[in-house]
Amino acid sequence: AGCEKEPTSYMWIYILLGNMLRGIGETPITPLGISYLDDFAKEENVPLYVGFLHTIAMMGPMFGFLLGSLCAKLYVDIGFVDPGSITITPQDSRWVGAWWLGFLIGGAASFLSAIPFCFLPKSLKKPEGDKKDKASHGLLENMGAMGNKLSPEKTKPRKYFYNSLKKVLGNRMYFTFLCCSLLQFSSFIGFVTYKPKYMEQQYGQSTSKSNFLIGITTLPPVGLGIFLGGLIMKKYKMGIIAATKFSFIMSFLSYAMGLLHFFVGCDNYMVAGMTVSYE
Repeated sequence: AGCEKEPTSYMWIYILLGNMLRGIGETPITPLGISYLDDFAKEENVPLYVGFLHTIAMMGPMFGFLLGSLCAKLYVDIGFVDPGSITITPQDSRWVGAWWLGFLIGGAASFLSAIPFCFLPKSLKKPEGDKKDKASHGLLENMGAMGNKLSPEKTKPRKYFYNSLKKVLGNRMYFTFLCCSLLQFSSFIGFVTYKPKYMEQQYGQSTSKSNFLIGITTLPPVGLGIFLGGLIMKKYKMGIIAATKFSFIMSFLSYAMGLLHFFVGCDNYMVAGMTVSYE
């Protein structure tokens, strides 16, 4: 009867709200951070700095996987039960790791890392003789001039938002880049999410070891690739067309190598009623 009772815990609401707040706090870093770098760094250094930013962003998930690996080795009720009384090991299917410990450590680290942002100046000195012809600067000036000419009736927030969204999505280069990013991140997130579970099921690894292997083998090459991409763009001073060609070649090679996954794998387990018949 106890097993048939529905769970009445609402702790998932705290997890949901916590992740929501974390996402709200993390989101401005990438778009505003890139704009910050683009406005106040020398033009030839921007690709390198942006590469640094994305590389550091990739280091976070790597340490997250390593932390998850460590927490998975600890029993879920650590601190509340005697470790000597636990008779199962992490290899046992009934084992539940201390999944909640990562939230506490990650939350504390996020709070501490946010403190230095309070001391950043509101604006930096722009390099002399640089970025005077930046397209973004000219665009802002034109938008300001247009805003002054338009009547109050035409500058309603809703209409302004609609027109801005229409212009942005009407930009063929931006829209193409947006579609490519959606495809790339969709595949990458699926890959990182389900690969540890695949390793557990097919290769008989523990949750702890699977997370450790993913963190070590998958994310560092991605961070290295982002850094090298920024370095190459800085060295050869690539413009938009050159950067587009470079991106296309690298994406095509990545796609070609990704096809090799179809030739790597294990046979399915023999499970009566699922992969084989009951007979």
